[in-house]
Amino acid sequence: MTATREDPDDHLHDAAEAWLHDALAEAAQAAAAPPEPTSPYVSASWELRFAAAGRHCGPRHADFVRTLLLRTARAAPDTLTRLYRHGTAAERRAVLLALPALVPGPEALPLVEDALRTHDTRLLAAAVGPYAATHLPPHAWRHAVLKCLFTGVPVDTVADLPRRARHDTELARMLRDHADERTAAGRPVPADLHRVLALTVPPEES
Repeated sequence: MTATREDPDDHLHDAAEAWLHDALAEAAQAAAAPPEPTSPYVSASWELRFAAAGRHCGPRHADFVRTLLLRTARAAPDTLTRLYRHGTAAERRAVLLALPALVPGPEALPLVEDALRTHDTRLLAAAVGPYAATHLPPHAWRHAVLKCLFTGVPVDTVADLPRRARHDTELARMLRDHADERTAAGRPVPADLHRVLALTVPPEES
């Protein structure tokens, strides 16, 4: 889910390309400048660009542009937290997508945990990316997988799913309980549930 450079600029109109060029220059300048104490209510110029990316570059490219700005500015965890807390759902999604490239440790887990409490499927899909795969504790990670099944988020979006689900007997129990509850209520069991359950089966039981 993290953005990669696939030259989306080729598909931007001239005004959007010029806007992105200027925005990246401002972000690079911020990254090179020594940190300065700022009010939580005052945003740097590149942060204002971050918020305006969808309007200038279009929704199709907004995730890429926003994550690129974050990476170019080398946004620190406190900046990411501020942008997430005060951002729209689209801006929050971009912050989540950028976490693996910007935060090597678990400091940003509160943002992931907040996204996992929502029912916004695009936020959920971003929250279960590589950062969660590396840092989310087992109990919280299992519930994130269940949340994807509850809300219809494809489990293919769960980063590193085969490794983390492998031989996870507690996850298997939770999946079986969920399947039993749905069956008892006369509701279909998601096919993805069976896929994840198969990953948890120890070799001697497969």
